[in-house]
Amino acid sequence: MVTDVDGTLTDRERRLEPGALEAVQRMTQAGIPVVLATGNVLPIALALHRFLGLSAPIIAENGGLLYYRREGRDVVERLADRAVALAAFRSLVRAGLPVRRLFTDRWREAEVALEEGVSERRIRQVLRGRPVLVESTGYAMHLLERGAGKLPALRRALRPLGLAPADCLAIGDGNNDVAMLRASAWAVSFPSASPRARAAADYVTQEEYGRGFVEAVIHAGVVPPPLSG
Repeated sequence: MVTDVDGTLTDRERRLEPGALEAVQRMTQAGIPVVLATGNVLPIALALHRFLGLSAPIIAENGGLLYYRREGRDVVERLADRAVALAAFRSLVRAGLPVRRLFTDRWREAEVALEEGVSERRIRQVLRGRPVLVESTGYAMHLLERGAGKLPALRRALRPLGLAPADCLAIGDGNNDVAMLRASAWAVSFPSASPRARAAADYVTQEEYGRGFVEAVIHAGVVPPPLSG
């Protein structure tokens, strides 16, 4: 399976949901690969990956980075050119938009993430015609080289496993998850998700955020009830 992190394994304040973490651990123990696909930076995703004892690849920075282990070594592939995102950011500044980069942007290698506050529509207007993807996660606005994203990174991550997105259960809540949700075998989102993510889902949970994740994996039969939390 493949899952987003913020708003999916967490609550609204991005605090990890204990029941969701237990569900992920139980899937891992059952031999089900769990791919983390997040808009967050790799150091944060890698810490969670190691704390949970995961072994599947990590998709970070909205698909700008792919992490995996090969022959006992850590490998990071950069799947997007950050220079494209930085040029787009400078265009927004020149246009007079009050955009601010996230604190975590100092650790980004493939994209630029902006604080929420400036409308996505206005950003798209300024960047029209540029080779840059503008996506909102609900927590930040992301600028990424066009052609990159969670879905292309997922395809790349699954290929060595002999799998494709159509073999996966996918769970996510943001606009940046939509393509991944549409390509999966079974897609899940939440009442707390963006309208586009809900529309792309095969199943929308009753519970929100991380509690919705627990509901989804029980509903799908991936893990049996009961789970704590």
